[in-house]
Amino acid sequence: MLGVKPPENLQADSALLFGTVQEAGTMALKLSQQNVRNWSKPDGSTVTEADLQIDAFLKTQLHGARPDYGWLSEETPDTADRLACKRLWIVDPIDGTNSFVNGSDGWCIGAALIEDGQVILAALYQPKANLFYAAALGHGAYCNKVLMTAHDDAGFAGAKLLGTGRALKTFPGVSAAPSPQIPLLLRLAHVASGLADIALSFGPRNDWDLAAGDLLVQEAGGMITQVTGAKMIYNLASPKQNGLLAAGQMRHSAALKILEAI
Repeated sequence: MLGVKPPENLQADSALLFGTVQEAGTMALKLSQQNVRNWSKPDGSTVTEADLQIDAFLKTQLHGARPDYGWLSEETPDTADRLACKRLWIVDPIDGTNSFVNGSDGWCIGAALIEDGQVILAALYQPKANLFYAAALGHGAYCNKVLMTAHDDAGFAGAKLLGTGRALKTFPGVSAAPSPQIPLLLRLAHVASGLADIALSFGPRNDWDLAAGDLLVQEAGGMITQVTGAKMIYNLASPKQNGLLAAGQMRHSAALKILEAI
């Protein structure tokens, strides 16, 4: 299915996840062609009626089918109930809502299944570009059925970095990408597919902006950590990570040494 061949114990969950995210993407694409209402949340970020509709659909399909799994989504109030769950769905109904509103293709739907703090299944769909990314722990990462491999090198000359101006100033020889309009999940998908070499972001980052992309990078042979080098652990009381650094394994190691020296 979609290139990924999960182990037998994950086949039912993977079929549920991949099929649901594809269907949600089709729904979101139709909604993007309508004049859906949007407004600002208390934190200043944008939300639309489409975000809420897609969130409700994903929760009905995923959590409804697996009520014993926990649930964490950008558009659902968080509760402590999830902390007692061995498995957890982490969802971003629309990552890149501003792009969704302005009609560009830089938005996606991301969802992941967590077990004991680790991502074991991931799906990310960019409907306008018709790109579907899928991964299963230990079984590779694919984009439209094509196996992905992250680029890698020990240096930074010519490397393409997705990040802010601060991130660009951190590494010598990297080239900028117009990443402010690329949501974090797509930045990680680009590292996994080789469209970019490094993704770097400072400050607290929400689990739903990272989880699906985390597994894509790992299964493409890359490395992703917090900016401190600490491993990403999901389903903690505070669903945030201390920034992100994603790259091929050699380049990640070299980048981490630079970050540690700052």
